Amino acid sequence: MEHLHNKTEVIVVGGGPAGISCAITVARAGYEVVLIERGKFSGSKNVFGGAIYAKPTREIFPDFEKSAPLERKTIEHKYALLGENDGTVISYRKKTEENESYSVIRGKFDRWMAEEAKKAGVILVEETVVTDLILENGYVKGVVTELESYYADIVVLADGVNSLLAKQIGLRSDLKPEDVALSVKEVIKLPENVINERFHVTGDEGCIYEIFGGSMLGMLGLGFLYTNKNSISIGLGVTLSELTKRGLRPYELLDKLKSHPEIAPLLKDGELVEYSAHLIPEGGYKKIPAIYSNGIMICGDAAMFVNNMHWEGTNLAMISGKFAGETAVVALGRRDFSKNMLSLYADKLENSFIIKDLRTYKNLMSGIEGRASEFLGYYPKKINSFMEMFVTTDSIPKREKYHKFIKSIFTDRKILDLFKDFWAGIKLLWSILVK
Repeated sequence: MEHLHNKTEVIVVGGGPAGISCAITVARAGYEVVLIERGKFSGSKNVFGGAIYAKPTREIFPDFEKSAPLERKTIEHKYALLGENDGTVISYRKKTEENESYSVIRGKFDRWMAEEAKKAGVILVEETVVTDLILENGYVKGVVTELESYYADIVVLADGVNSLLAKQIGLRSDLKPEDVALSVKEVIKLPENVINERFHVTGDEGCIYEIFGGSMLGMLGLGFLYTNKNSISIGLGVTLSELTKRGLRPYELLDKLKSHPEIAPLLKDGELVEYSAHLIPEGGYKKIPAIYSNGIMICGDAAMFVNNMHWEGTNLAMISGKFAGETAVVALGRRDFSKNMLSLYADKLENSFIIKDLRTYKNLMSGIEGRASEFLGYYPKKINSFMEMFVTTDSIPKREKYHKFIKSIFTDRKILDLFKDFWAGIKLLWSILVK
């Protein structure tokens, strides 16, 4: 910690997208900011699918496409609805002049962001763990590390989903199993030409899969697949409550997903080069903690800013970090670090897509949670059953097939249960589209 003075203006804890975005915003305004990262380097402790989104990234790094370590630009999204041994895949492909997202390797991308922050004047301190916060007269006044105590006018927590520091001062409560998903991911090495051939892309084009069902049939869980230059990232996330209730191990679910007939050919002859696991916030809008108080703000995963419906996290992290940084700049200019002053951070979030999108899906988890086996089990199977019937050519008349399929809906499931499913679906759609 030789570069850290005993007193600085802003200390940011956590060197991921949220923390770096906050720190660089403060530094560009001419204030002193120290960014503390517990890993060997920024990105070393981070796990994600993963894609970064161009528009929010440009808000922090306007010319990032010129120098950032990008893997592939996304030109196609696929949505795979998998049964036990079959699947229905919907694809949307679009090539544009201005790319909307890129696949990246977080270890590389976060290190690049950290270097950009250092160029802007951020003091980066790595391999240092913050163990506690300094409280004086109801204000957060700094941090305690394994080595020493350090003071600041403002402390920003971007220390991830667990955020023990936020819990220590009562800004958030302990996480419940239904509030987080355990995500596991593997990186499978494959030659660039093989990836291009299998995913029907050329050059630096890439593809993203969102996966429902398969080894996760009937569970609150989703899978993902991203193409990199010379590798494929594949993984899944399932809520801790589901894993505990069913006594499942996530890596076993991932192994089963990789062997699915729809997925296995994409990974054939690949070499496993990385395995990682990470907790992902799943609580959504209803589980957002107190995100500011006297002398402190919270952003990124630590604030539960993840849109699990769209697998969005990095964009929410970067923009919330930017808002925290902008708020810190105003507070420093006024020499006012009170809760009332820092409420500007919450105002910025309220007027942004972050809170608006999280509020849109605020009933998603509670709406699905009690009916996961139906919405993510029975109906995916039924859709695949319909597709099998629809594409099969034999001597049976088509109308006879249709009648049989429709009859099976009412014989496989009780009419009362079908009504409950329908009503639950209507209520969920109403909460998303109208409320």
